[in-house]
Amino acid sequence: MEIAEVAHRDGRGRATAPSARPEEAEAARGDYSGAVYGSLLAASVVVGAGVPEAFPRLHLVVLLLSTGVVFWAAHVFARLFGARIVSHLSWSAMRSMAREERPIIEAAVPPALAAAVSPLFGLGAQGMVWLALVVALAGQVGWSAVAAGRAGASRGLMAVAGLVNLLLGLIIVLLKVALQH
Repeated sequence: MEIAEVAHRDGRGRATAPSARPEEAEAARGDYSGAVYGSLLAASVVVGAGVPEAFPRLHLVVLLLSTGVVFWAAHVFARLFGARIVSHLSWSAMRSMAREERPIIEAAVPPALAAAVSPLFGLGAQGMVWLALVVALAGQVGWSAVAAGRAGASRGLMAVAGLVNLLLGLIIVLLKVALQH
C-alpha cells in the first residue's frame, strides 16, 4: 500500500478514509490470507499448549483467543509502520487496517468454541485438544480453498491450495503426536 492511498484529505484538509483502486478494494474484500494464517496459528497454539490439571478448557479458550488478538495487533502494527505511513497516520487508516487483519482473530474463534463445547461430546482434556486441533485445521484448509476460489483459481488450483494446507496441518498433527506428553 502506498502512502498516498492510506490517507486522503477532503476540501477542508481533514483526513478521510483511505480510498483504494477498484481492484485493490476487491482484493481487500476477497483476501482470506488472514483467516488461513489465523487457523494455522490456532492449530499451532493447540499443539503447543500444555493442558493444565485445573480448568483445561478455559485455559485453552483464553490462550487461543488472546494469541489471536496479540497476533492481530502485531499484524496491524507491522502493516501500519511497515508501509512507512507514520507521517500520514490517521485513525481512519488504523481502523481500516485493523478491520482488514480481523480474520486472524476470527480464525481463533471456532477452535476456541470447540474447546468450550467439548464436554457436550463427553470429551476429556485430550479429546478437547484434538477436537480444537481438527476444527482449526479444517478452517485452514477451508479458508485456503475459499481464498483460491475468490481469487479466480480453477477448481484444480483450489484443490491444490486445500491440499497444501492439509499437508501443513498434517505436519502440525505429526508434531502434536511426537511432542505429546
